[in-house]
Amino acid sequence: MSARAPASIELARNALAAWALADARVAPLHGGLINDTFAVDADSGAFVLQRVHPVFPAAIHDNIAAVTERLIARGVATPTLIPTTGGALFDAPEGATWRLMTRMPGVSFARVHELAQAHAAAGLLARFHEALVDLPHVFVGMRTGVHDTSAHLHALERAIDEHRDHRLYTEVAWLGEAIARGARRLPALGGVPERIVHGDPKLANVMFEGEHGEAAMRASCLVDLDTVGPMALHLELGDMWRSWCNRRGEDEREAALDLGVFEAALAGYAGARAAPLAEERAAALHGLEWITLELAARFAADALHERYFGWDPARFSGRGEHCLVRALGQWSLHRQVLASRPRRAELLRAAWA
Repeated sequence: MSARAPASIELARNALAAWALADARVAPLHGGLINDTFAVDADSGAFVLQRVHPVFPAAIHDNIAAVTERLIARGVATPTLIPTTGGALFDAPEGATWRLMTRMPGVSFARVHELAQAHAAAGLLARFHEALVDLPHVFVGMRTGVHDTSAHLHALERAIDEHRDHRLYTEVAWLGEAIARGARRLPALGGVPERIVHGDPKLANVMFEGEHGEAAMRASCLVDLDTVGPMALHLELGDMWRSWCNRRGEDEREAALDLGVFEAALAGYAGARAAPLAEERAAALHGLEWITLELAARFAADALHERYFGWDPARFSGRGEHCLVRALGQWSLHRQVLASRPRRAELLRAAWA
């Protein structure tokens, strides 16, 4: 995913003309890595304006509209698209895709601070999934191969073969061999049905009612719906646990798996909807293992290709160095996840008994 210059306030104000809001108050919203996001305050309400990254085709707005309509009908709070004055779900001046959505009240957190947050957020995710079970919508514009682990492993092999002169080659080649061995030890997870899921259930995409006290323990809605679509449940849950349970985040060489967060999230999810199918329950044990391995492979390949749109030059001398740290962090998390398999199996059996 390539970097691009951030959108300016002036560009945002110009884009708002499509909604007859050119005179609204506009301020940048920080925290997201992909889309350019602005808070918009007008007499008619509070909104979020986004310039959508080109990695997402404009067609995904049909998906978002269908999903949010169903969520509202099923009593699940959600942001919704605001049509332009011409009735379109988005505007595309000069080739850039802009959209306007309702701004949901509350706050989001980058990390789990209390186990009750993980419990509440996972319960919300379960209700989100349940509301979309029988949605009669054909999803369009979906990114293919996002969780095609085999493809990511082959991409890493090619990157290692093509970048033998890279300054990080030795470290990445060693890591690539370790990842390949790890993949051979994991069980295949074919034959699991797809469900309509969020697609990026990191905690920052969960809104809570407030920043402090009981309000900070009440999850209210999921945001950033670009990735919503069909996917196997174990991948969604695996990505949830991967991002919530690592106490050290994604920019450290060593991870810190918190099984307390895993258990709290599992209890919240299992308590909010009926148990999944037997094959989905079995796959849930290994989804976290596959996701961490897959991301280690992706980040390792990115280190040699020198591509990371979220590079932090204050901490890392180059994109490659940043990506390598991220890859090592996921590999560290993967090894801890494997060591925790017996305990996770016990928790899963108890939750879905």
